[in-house]
Amino acid sequence: MSIVDQEALAKEIVQLAYPLRGERAEITQRLIEEKGFSAIAVEADWPDAYRVNRYVRGLSADRNAVDSLDDFQRFPVWMWRNHEIVRLVDWLRTYNRARSEAEQIGFYGLDLYSLYNSISSVVAYLETVDSEAAQRARERYACFDHATGEAQQYGYNVLFRSHPNCEQEAIQQLQELRARRSELLQATGLVAIDEQFAAEQNAVVVQNAEAYYRAMFGRTENTWNLRDQHMSDTLDALRRHLGRSGRSAKIVVWAHNSHIGDASATDRSQRGEHNLGQLSRQRYGEDCRLIGFTTYSGTVTAASNWDSPAEHKRVRPALRGSCEDLLHAVAIPEFFLDLQHESIVERLRQSMLQRFIGVIYLPQTERQSHYYYARLADQYDALFHFDHSRALEPLDRTAEWKLGAMPETYPSGL
Repeated sequence: MSIVDQEALAKEIVQLAYPLRGERAEITQRLIEEKGFSAIAVEADWPDAYRVNRYVRGLSADRNAVDSLDDFQRFPVWMWRNHEIVRLVDWLRTYNRARSEAEQIGFYGLDLYSLYNSISSVVAYLETVDSEAAQRARERYACFDHATGEAQQYGYNVLFRSHPNCEQEAIQQLQELRARRSELLQATGLVAIDEQFAAEQNAVVVQNAEAYYRAMFGRTENTWNLRDQHMSDTLDALRRHLGRSGRSAKIVVWAHNSHIGDASATDRSQRGEHNLGQLSRQRYGEDCRLIGFTTYSGTVTAASNWDSPAEHKRVRPALRGSCEDLLHAVAIPEFFLDLQHESIVERLRQSMLQRFIGVIYLPQTERQSHYYYARLADQYDALFHFDHSRALEPLDRTAEWKLGAMPETYPSGL
């Protein structure tokens, strides 16, 4: 699409854009209150998010929302230990107080990085219902002990130090949990069912994380695909679990655009990659809506390398000719756009540059590090555009974050 074509399209989008006020959490709250959504599932580890789930349902000893986020200790900590999440968790807790167990809103994680935390969670659950089963789980999971709690080290040891892999042990533990589901559910009510489901999901995490960390050091499997397949399967298991009582399981998913937007509409598909959004469309068809979030400039909390401290970084103005540049030309600070509108859909199926900023942001190599080609109308059903974004504020501010983004007067071209 030429620059001239983009300028003409921007003028047409002005007529279709719905100005809005509110951010991600407020949009989510409206979906719950006005559209009957029943859960939030996020790009976070299952056991860490499940502690929050217990808190918002009034089932934990945590004193407040900040305490309920204490299990988020793995990089990127700031992604969930931030002030926006605290406000959302407080709102969920208040909302749930006036509702029955079956009507309450849950908070769940979709990711698979929590190998050792999930092992601990499976054993802890079994200790409450069957001490002999807990001992069997310990014996199986002892296979992982050679990595001393470091998941990546487990994969390295298996591939390069001839340690045995623990694939069969992980599978056997999950199979036992599922086979004895009815027997283990000695308690009554939804809480017992939820805790059994949580334990099974932790066992699934162990099985899939074991394969993921082995694949990190191999050359045959795409770890991106393994991870997004796990998130997709977890979302589907959660949907079925929440719908067990006949209630509609409508779930809001929070994840980066690289996971939410349909990968088949981007040049990442040429590398054989799929993602959560693509798999969700294949599974649910018209029952699924993919919504993107874009920005032209602003600030972001991100690191410069994996496992590095959070920094408060300036987001450069989007590249000329990118979809963010197109949306900036609409000249509405914040708006919602239906990408399937008949007057614009075909033109938005043309390939354009799109910026993806995740937990790592490298402005000095932005074109190479963060831009891909995408067909916007095939990638998302709709999007929210915030022309000037504001960084998440971490609960645990590092020295790097405090010394981060320059004032607004700092030259944007540098």
